[in-house]
Parts: sequence; C-alpha cells; structure tokens
Amino acid sequence: MSHVGVPRGTSRKRRSLALLTTGVLTLPVLAGCSSGGDEATSAVVTPQDIASAARAQVAEGGTVNWAIDAMPATLNAFQADADSATTRITGALLPTLFPLDAKGRPQLNPDYLESAKVVETEPKQVVLYRLNQQAVWSDGREIGAPDFVAQWRALSGKDSAFWTARNAGYERIDKIERGADDLEVKVTFAKPYADWRSLFSPLYPKQVTGSPDAFNDGARSTLKATAGPFRLREVDKETGSVTLARNPRWWGSPAKLDSLVFKAVKPQDRTEALTEGKVDIADIDAAAANRIVQASRDTGGNGAPPAHGPGSEVTPAQALRSWALAHGSDEEVAEEAQEARDEKARAAKAYAAEQSDLRGYAVRKSLEPAYTQLALNGESGPLADDRVRRAVARALDRQELADTVLKPLGLPAEPLGSHLALAGQPAYKDGSDALGSQDTKEAQALLADAGWTREGALKKTDGTKAGSEGEKQKDTGKNEEEKAAKEEEKAESAKDDGKTNDAARREPSKDDGLYIVGDDNKPGEAEGAATHVIAPAPAAAVQSAALLRQAGHLGETGTSEDAPARITAQDRQPGGAAGAYAPVGTAAPVRAPDTARGPLGKDGKALSLRFVLPSGPGSESLRSVGDKIAAMLDTIGIRTEITKVSDDSYFRDHVASGDYDLALYSWPATAYPATDNRPIFAKPVPATDGSLLVEQNYSRVGTDHIDQLFDEAVSELDEKTSRDLMKQADARIWAAAGSIPLYQRPQLVATDKKLVNVGAFGFGVPHYQDIGFKKPQSAGAPANTTK
Repeated sequence: MSHVGVPRGTSRKRRSLALLTTGVLTLPVLAGCSSGGDEATSAVVTPQDIASAARAQVAEGGTVNWAIDAMPATLNAFQADADSATTRITGALLPTLFPLDAKGRPQLNPDYLESAKVVETEPKQVVLYRLNQQAVWSDGREIGAPDFVAQWRALSGKDSAFWTARNAGYERIDKIERGADDLEVKVTFAKPYADWRSLFSPLYPKQVTGSPDAFNDGARSTLKATAGPFRLREVDKETGSVTLARNPRWWGSPAKLDSLVFKAVKPQDRTEALTEGKVDIADIDAAAANRIVQASRDTGGNGAPPAHGPGSEVTPAQALRSWALAHGSDEEVAEEAQEARDEKARAAKAYAAEQSDLRGYAVRKSLEPAYTQLALNGESGPLADDRVRRAVARALDRQELADTVLKPLGLPAEPLGSHLALAGQPAYKDGSDALGSQDTKEAQALLADAGWTREGALKKTDGTKAGSEGEKQKDTGKNEEEKAAKEEEKAESAKDDGKTNDAARREPSKDDGLYIVGDDNKPGEAEGAATHVIAPAPAAAVQSAALLRQAGHLGETGTSEDAPARITAQDRQPGGAAGAYAPVGTAAPVRAPDTARGPLGKDGKALSLRFVLPSGPGSESLRSVGDKIAAMLDTIGIRTEITKVSDDSYFRDHVASGDYDLALYSWPATAYPATDNRPIFAKPVPATDGSLLVEQNYSRVGTDHIDQLFDEAVSELDEKTSRDLMKQADARIWAAAGSIPLYQRPQLVATDKKLVNVGAFGFGVPHYQDIGFKKPQSAGAPANTTK
C-alpha cells in the first residue's frame, strides 16, 4: 500500500500523495461534461464516495480513530520532512483559505474569508483579502495581517535562517499591509502571480512563523495556537497517536465528534487493526478490501465457515483423504495428519472470527488525485535519443495497462491524457496526440531511424553491449581480441582431414546475437560525474513515502529482497516482432533468418533497458504493470532487465539519483500546475562542477520552450489564457516523451459502516466538523459513539 506504490508528495506540501489501494466493488461511471474547446475535454469523472449525510442526521459526540502510516515528523507543513500525516492532521487544525472541491478546483472557504480577489493589476498585482470577522486563533487572538506578514517573511526565501522546503509564490510578494480595517489584508506582488490562491494555506499563527527558532523547532511536535474545528490535545509518541479535541473557540459549525485520534498503523497491519477495532478509518489495499467485501456477503447465520480463506481450497476428496490418514493404523502418520487438521481448523476458526469483525466496515472507493507514469531517463544511454523514447511510448498499450489496474475494481479505466491535470479539472485536455497512440510499426520505424536494427545486434565490432549493459566491457575488450586471435591461429595450424562439414562451417556460432543481462553499470557513466537533485527536501521525503505505497492495488504482498533481482523480458516471453518498418525515404533493414526473434542492436550492441521496480509489500500491482510494459517492449525488439530493489532505496537511490532507464512512480495532481509542476518538467541545467541540476525532473528530459510556457502561465492573470498555455506545455511534454502518464490511481478506504461524511474523498478535502456517526432511524442515543 505503499503509496508508491507516492511518490507522496511534491514540491508543495499540499500535494502530498495519500496511500491508495484498490478494491473489488462496482462504482458508477459518470461521463464528464465538455464545456467547449477551451475547457476540459470530455473525460470520465469519478465522484467521491464518502457516505454523505446532512449534519442533522449526524449524532453528537464520539471518538473516531483514523489510521496514518507513521507519526508525523513535524507539524510544520512547510518543512522538509513534512509528510501525508502532517497534511492530514493540520487540515483539521489550521486555516485553508482555498480548499479544493470534488473536481479539483480551489474554492473560497467562508469559515475564514468573506472575500478574496485581485483588485489591481497595474502597475502591480494587488490581492485584497477580507477575513471572516469571527475568525480567531485558539488563544483568542483575531486572525489578521500580522499572521500573513510573518508567514510571508518566513517563506520568501530572503532569510536563510528559516529552514523552509520551498518558497514558490511567496518570493513574488512585494509587501503585505493592513487594509481599510483589521479585517482586510492587502498583498502587493512584485511580479504577477496567477496562482495566488495557493498561498497562505495552511496559515500558521505568527507565534510559529515569527522567528527562525519557532519556525524550525517550535512547531515540530506541538502548535501554540490553532484555528480549526479541532484543537491539538496530545501528541503521544509512545502509543503512536495524535489526539485532537473539539475546539471550543471554533466559530463555524461545531464538530460533531468529541475527539479525533490519528493512530500510526503500518499498511500491512491495517486488516488486523480493523478486526481488533483499533481504527475506524483506514486506507487499505486490495487484499483487505476483498476481505471486507467477502465478509459483508457472508451471512454467518448457520455457523458454517466462510467459503474462502484457510481451508476453503480443500476439495472433498482431499478432506476424505486427510480424515482417513488421521484415523489410519499408522500411528505416526495419523498423529501428523491430525496435527495438520487441527492447525487448519484453528486457522479457519480465527479467519471466520476476523471476517465476522470485518462485517462492521464498508469499502469506500474513488480515484485518487494522483497518476502513475512511466518515466524514461533521458540523461544518457539509448533513451538520450528522443526517437528511442518515442518508440518506447508508441509501443505501450496504455488502455491495457489502465484496464489491468482499474477494471477489476469497477472504476473507469481511462488512460490519462495530461501531465498537468486530471479528468474533470478545468485545465484537463488530452494532449497525447502530440506523441501518438500505440502503433507497433511506427515504434519499429522510429528505432530503425535511430539505427537500432535486428541485424545490428549481430555486428560484434568490439564485443560490448548497449543500453544499460554497455561500456563496461571496454576495458576487457583487448583481452578478448587477443584470445580470439590465439584461437584463430590454433585453428589454422590444425590439419584438415578433408572430412570437415562445409555446411557446419557456414553455421553461425550459437553465441551470435546472445547477450547476457545483469551488469549494474549505468549507461554513459563517467568517472567523477554526478547528478544533483535539487528538489526541495520535502518533495524527496514525501515522494519517497509515496513511491513506496503507490502499487498496493491488485496484490496482497510483495517480497522484500536484500539484493536486487533481475529478470529479462525475454525470460518471460521469448522473441519479438519480426522485422522493422522504416520511415519514408529510409530503406527497411534486411531481416536475417536466424535473428527474426532476436533483440535490436547497433554495431553489435543489443538494445537493453534497465527497468527498476520496488520489491516490497504492496508493490505487486506495480510489478504486474512493469511486466506488461516489458512484454510490450519485447514485441518491438527492446530487451528489458527488470531490477527489483528494496522499498527504502527505490526512490532515494534509483529514481532521484537517476540510476534507472525505466521506472514507475506517481505524481499528485494539483490545481496550480504552473507553480507545482514547473520543477517536475524543468529542463535540467549543468552546474559549474559538471553535475546536472534536475530539480524534480527525474526523467532528465526538458526543453527551453516548455520552461518558457510555464513561466508565461504563472504570470498570466487571465485564467483562460493561463490554462491554454498549460495545455500547450503539456503537448510539448508529451512530444518530449520523458514521462508517459498511464492512469489515475485508485483509492480505497475502509470505514466503520456507521460513519458518514468520510471515505474516499478524491480531489476533495475532509470537512472534519461534519464527520460523525449517523443517527439511528429511531429516536435514542446513537450507536457506537464511544469507540
């Protein structure tokens, strides 16, 4: 369930990825509406699944336990080590001025703002906020301009004493001042900023942002003041829990619950925690979702064991044989058979009891505001050639990959058409035509045009390989040549007895065209060369957690391995598409009969790509998608070497460092692509020391034109024009073929059946004050409000 299989965040804390898994229920598929050529194109949109109920139907009181992956390292969402738990908890404690709605659009929050708008554009952009006059911090002080000023100064990047993750947007502010009265905050920008709504969320009190010491250390485990429907009661690291209590100073609709407890529960322990009643809400994987669905179908009234789980696979014949052995004359065999029967009976009984406990939960599902992509590392090796990258992209059947993950869940299996927006968002437009759809012939033609042909793999000019296997053998090439010369001299000195089979002499060596995969060298590595990732530390931390959770959608568990395991696509599915198709004006390569099913090559070097995937629990779905991609590439003659690495090192040591050719990971969606996606697709630039500065562009593919379009969009105050610029940028990103969006990820959440207004929120954010236990149909005290 590693949301990773996650990445769980990016350069903005708001964009952290939530854990997502898949389930087996049927969800209605709704068609998105097209609002014209300049708006979002028609696309499948999936609604929230949160058991909505009016506040009048929600009982007063009770405690809800909500599972989080781990205790938050900090409660300061703008620090490097903030994670999804930080985002979840602060969402109930601090102001969010423009939360996202169910379609991923920022909406003014009336609990904090009466209005907020651009009041001037010349000579400078001016935004005027008018605050809700009832809005106060938990210490009784009014929320006002001093809080805005303190946060701006802390995040502007001008004072290095503040250990901030990123200053996007804040560095454009020229000044902040009080308006006509204490309720008005006037923000003047030095440069126009289209994404001004992204600022000041969450908004911290000046006690936190007013000094470097308070900012760096004071808000890691406590908050001196809050301003949400709940307040912070306790952070207990020993029990792994953060307890929130109803805020008595909250001016909005009061929280229905007395308290909200966030408990650290590892993803693999969620099912056990649910059966033991330790949590009421938990992100889950497909295995847990299946069990909950099966439990709801089990009547359990006749005392019969479930038709699934331990022992359910035993056939009548096997059961009869087991009984016969247990009651046979051979005492030793009978004793062993009886012990096995007893063990199975105990396991079945325990499983049945767990299933009974799981009947109290429901699985809520939607699509997570995040997408899984195939990243192609264009820094060096074969993928440095854009023709090879485009060939890889054109070989992919993205519909099949989306079907693999989403169809079993009853979720709309629609390949994603944008890097910068998801279906339903105003900025969404399918830009994949800039690259082209799946076409094997076109992919083969691109590879042929780049010089990769089947006969090219046979021309052993120096005995080396290509792709991820190349260049290591250069140092040993001389020895190989000397050895070959000696063998030739020895053969010539031998006497020919006249019986030599001429046909056999013309037969190619059995080793011709055979390449062993398994070396670890990165293509194009040079001694002393380095790649520097200057993504904000928070992005790396959150994205790392996300990567480790992003694939727990189809499988139950994976296998953690200390050493990488390598499997070539040819080990699973030998051969590939015969022949290649050259572009117009290029002669098609001649196919040699003995290489019809071999890989492509160039100058005797096989075209091989290193595909890195995580190996740990919850990553089976990601590995399944990886296997399908490898098979698709095999059909056009590209050999893939799948390397499975530990979850802990997957992002840090491979994706972020560039130690891969192909990789699968996720990015969260955003309502502010001009700001949030700029570092993800920025063109890498060389540093003075010869290293490469990549920001968060882990594919190392970018262009000046893409950067220019982002820069124009972020400064364009006309929303329609800004969106059009982002659509143009997305088309360019598709054409560059460094990142291939595959599908929007599924989201599964287990909730107590009696809970309402909580579940799979999709784009939306929780309204914490509305979460609670539904009132019973008849009058009386609500059930289960003291859990």
